[in-house]
Amino acid sequence: MTFNDIYLLSPEITVVLLAAIVIVVDLFTTNKKIIPIITSLGIILAILLTVTLHVDPDTTTSSKGFFNTFSADMFGLFFKYIILGTVLVVVLYSYEYAEKFNNHQGEYYSLILFSASGMMLLASATELITLYVALELTSLPSAGLVALKRSRNAAEAGIKFLLLSAISSAVLLYGMVLLYGFTGSTYLNEIAAQISQSDLISNPAILLGIILITAGFGFKISAAPFQMWAPDVYEGAPTPITAFLSVASKAAGFALAIRIFYPVFVGTEISIEWGQIIAILSAISMSLGNLIAIKQKNIKRLLAYSTVAQAGYIMVGLAAMSVPGTEYDSGASGILFYLAGYAMTNLTAFGIIIFVCSKTENYSISKFSNLLKISPVLAISMTLAMISLIGIPPTVGFIGKVYLFSAAMDSGLTWLAIFGVINSVVSAYYYLNIVKIMFMGSPEEETDKEVESIPHTIGYTAVILSAAATFAFGLFPSPIIDIANKAIQSII
Repeated sequence: MTFNDIYLLSPEITVVLLAAIVIVVDLFTTNKKIIPIITSLGIILAILLTVTLHVDPDTTTSSKGFFNTFSADMFGLFFKYIILGTVLVVVLYSYEYAEKFNNHQGEYYSLILFSASGMMLLASATELITLYVALELTSLPSAGLVALKRSRNAAEAGIKFLLLSAISSAVLLYGMVLLYGFTGSTYLNEIAAQISQSDLISNPAILLGIILITAGFGFKISAAPFQMWAPDVYEGAPTPITAFLSVASKAAGFALAIRIFYPVFVGTEISIEWGQIIAILSAISMSLGNLIAIKQKNIKRLLAYSTVAQAGYIMVGLAAMSVPGTEYDSGASGILFYLAGYAMTNLTAFGIIIFVCSKTENYSISKFSNLLKISPVLAISMTLAMISLIGIPPTVGFIGKVYLFSAAMDSGLTWLAIFGVINSVVSAYYYLNIVKIMFMGSPEEETDKEVESIPHTIGYTAVILSAAATFAFGLFPSPIIDIANKAIQSII
């Protein structure tokens, strides 16, 4: 390993070392409040290192490292911003929440960091073995986090997540093996060259490999019909971890998909067929997620099915990738913008859920009754999050859906764009129902006394900032759009 390798991997190395430091500090101190402070400072350092790589002009010419298995290009850096930003917000949310795990705070924060390091590596990996190792580094700590509460529901959710994650990883690995077997390389650029220079793309084994990789990827993003783990895991996991999984793991999953499919298969004979398959899965995810979410009374299960629908919306961009643009692929860059906006939106929603529901561990939607009277700031923030998830202006969710649906129409997938708009209208029913309960109350349950006083903590500040970002980038989306376009251009 050279100095350049260490430099390019510096954000990942920082996060891993930080996890080790957290474990050691947890062993030798009785003051557990110092652990989230150390974690926050370490994450900020990793973000600064990512910014350094972003602004370094030499990175664009020498971005590959560690035997060309890793690339610190703009694509990987974009996802590192999302992942590290999500981790920082989750840690801020956990300042008070993690006191429930007083004897296990070291494990709590270190597992988050180990999982985040895997996601970051996943976004930058350019070789199949590295991708698989990063995927496992992402999944295994996540299973531990899901089961950390040690309740019956948490244990069930953790076991379900671990088993289904292992199965999906095996399916994904077999798909990778088929690609390697017929191309003779594990490097994505070499696989792309082999496929473009031969008739391998018509080989049924290659097609099977693509299907298996798609199935494995579908589990990671909780897209239908691979979403069976999401409701139980979202309900059973600690709420900050639910927020972490809903945002960071989805971002990592789509980073994996774009890394593999964009350079290897887009522009080949099979790209149109692959796009049609993705389009069908997108339509199923949108419909299934929204229709089941309507009946939910538990807000964490509601957001679990919501994230299935959101995966469907994002997959519209994947389908649009089957017809690349002349300058850059608007479908792929639309995915990146939507993921950034989705991170702001979902983190806002889950932060408010932590404040309202975590004391009693009662996640009934009726707990939000008359929240406007108790905390107008949180009620307005939750409203912004809900209308952003619907796709109503002037929020970042509206710009993201316009971006994705426009890419679909430009690619000849007008029916999918119309399907997405219809599903957005359907989703308004259950999202606006939460808003109605906050503003007008609910006849099912009176306002809980535990909710009558909302503490103004650092997590409270993080919620406000996330909500403000949801609104601000809806009005001024250009900075994220520009970075997203540059990120896609870096892997073309």
